[in-house]
Amino acid sequence: MLKSWYKSAVITLLLLALCLPKAVYADGSAIEAAEASDLEVLQEVLQLLNDNNLEGIQREEFIENAIRGMVYTLDDPYSDYYTEEELQEFENDLNQEYVGIGVLLRYVQGKLYVTEVLDGSPAKAAGVRKGDVITSVDGYPVTSVDDIYLIQGEENTKASITINRGGSKLSFQIARSHFALPAVSSRMISAGDIGYIAISSFSDQADEEFAVHLSKLRKLGMKSLVLDLRDNLGGYVESAQNIAKHFIKDGVLMYIESQNGILEAIKISEGSSLNMPVVILTNEWTASASEILTAALRDNGIAKVVGTQTYGKARIQNIYSLSNGGSLKMTIMKYLTPKREDFNYIGLEPDVEVNLNQTAQLITAMHQIGLTNMEISGNPWELNINNISFSGYLDVIQDGSKVYASSRVLAALVQGQVSWTANTGVLTITEGSGKKQQFKRDAGSVKILNDETFIELGVFKKSYPNVDWSYQQGLLKLKVKTK
Repeated sequence: MLKSWYKSAVITLLLLALCLPKAVYADGSAIEAAEASDLEVLQEVLQLLNDNNLEGIQREEFIENAIRGMVYTLDDPYSDYYTEEELQEFENDLNQEYVGIGVLLRYVQGKLYVTEVLDGSPAKAAGVRKGDVITSVDGYPVTSVDDIYLIQGEENTKASITINRGGSKLSFQIARSHFALPAVSSRMISAGDIGYIAISSFSDQADEEFAVHLSKLRKLGMKSLVLDLRDNLGGYVESAQNIAKHFIKDGVLMYIESQNGILEAIKISEGSSLNMPVVILTNEWTASASEILTAALRDNGIAKVVGTQTYGKARIQNIYSLSNGGSLKMTIMKYLTPKREDFNYIGLEPDVEVNLNQTAQLITAMHQIGLTNMEISGNPWELNINNISFSGYLDVIQDGSKVYASSRVLAALVQGQVSWTANTGVLTITEGSGKKQQFKRDAGSVKILNDETFIELGVFKKSYPNVDWSYQQGLLKLKVKTK
């Protein structure tokens, strides 16, 4: 979306509907207005409904619904009409502003885990910790992923939460308040001089936040960068363009085409070159402005893309303010990549595909950027790589003395691809060299949970002796040396 939100646009239809004199017919016969314009017909309908409908009409509601009808006729999922309140909600979502207690959550294996407690949040002040399991909210037991929404509510109301922490039952009364998630976060893996920056939204401040994080990492000696755009649904095009200027000195950001059908190159000039390897992480929720940045860095030969095919939103919208206080969001142009690819409804294909598992994607990105020795530790609510905390998790299945880990994570550790043959119950890991290792479900080497396959770690260790593992007190550790 363009950053210039409020271009002046007066909808003549609304003015005419309110100001034109009504048509009067003495005999009450069928309306026939010779040479009537489209606007006059709409005015006639409005006036007749207002004067003759048995229950009358709510004029404001009628006009809003008429506008929505016009917009929906476009069959464009990205065009919409907003009231003032709806526009505020849209802006809040774009800038990641929410009302809540300030926690990030993950529901897995019947438990609702706290995966992060935001700094400065009511939950932080109340003493909620990462790894806590929420068992009830406002007296309602947590039994499904939908119960996450019980925590939401109106600002200045309180949420009554019961938590299980290491077997102890704790209760909290936490006020819901307004807060904003940071658009940009970063980490540094000093062992490989690898920087990591995650952009969760291209908010109106994301470009400025990115510049701060990039500068900090460069001062720490960063020599390569992993740029995480997973789950980033987009935002302001101008923010993405300003971030691209940190990578592209002179080049094409994208091509745009408006209603006139003329293709125009949007170029970056007087930018700067990062001059280091860059890997971009994408998934199926990498969309819009995220795809603009991904395609620009890929097509200009700056970055390699790891993950899954992106969302496929190659259309740009603008928002126009209307005379009734509402706003019209409409698609005003399409954009193509620097190599003139129109990927709308298709998405961008990654250079290295890693499906479904976020942790496997991150491990693969670290391999691609040059991290050779990795120590991974985690559980269902946290993930650490070389003792640095990342957003992610490590799920396990414990069956007696046997411990099973995600096959996708294990395959990523050994730089392989996993495939599953359901009719034979055989899981195959294919390494880059073409070498294959097979694990059989009938032999007890493979288990399936929630449509994901897991490999018994003792058996995996025999096939890959360079991978060490341990599992103590619910924490799985995996260590691999590739050199």
